[in-house]
Amino acid sequence: MTFDSDERLFERLVAGEAAAFDVLYARYEAHLFGFLCAHLGDANEAEDVLHETFLSLLKERSSRRLLSFRAWLFQVARNACLNRARSRRRSDAALQRLAAEAPPPQLPHLALEQHQRAQALESAVKELPSELGQLYHLRAQGLSYLELADVLQVPMGTIKSRLHELVRRLHEEFEP
Repeated sequence: MTFDSDERLFERLVAGEAAAFDVLYARYEAHLFGFLCAHLGDANEAEDVLHETFLSLLKERSSRRLLSFRAWLFQVARNACLNRARSRRRSDAALQRLAAEAPPPQLPHLALEQHQRAQALESAVKELPSELGQLYHLRAQGLSYLELADVLQVPMGTIKSRLHELVRRLHEEFEP
């Protein structure tokens, strides 16, 4: 079962095989959690949405055939984030707190520079329009252009132009 495709595992889950859920959860828990943390800025809230996403997977009883289970799963997670944001407007205080924290003094010089660059990048991404920030975080999770178009429900050309704009803006931000 661990060698089955995601789509096949999903079909098996819909057919009632609980073990298929365990395999899908093991495959996607870390990736989805990373995406949600980056998107929400709060690990506790990300964990809640992660569980909501996988509960949605358990409740799904449609026998529809998915082109990309991965894209569908990230779309479910993204929609859960949007629903949460609509129902409760939260500030970016948690993300600002993390960005304001100084790195521990015991970090070696190179690790300190890397930490500072990562903070600067996260800060720059936070300043982008939300559609570019979401695109950055989804792409950082390794989604292909096709999967990005599927998750964000926009044409492939829009994905390409937004990625171009994202790279242009980040390049301007970090130009020496």
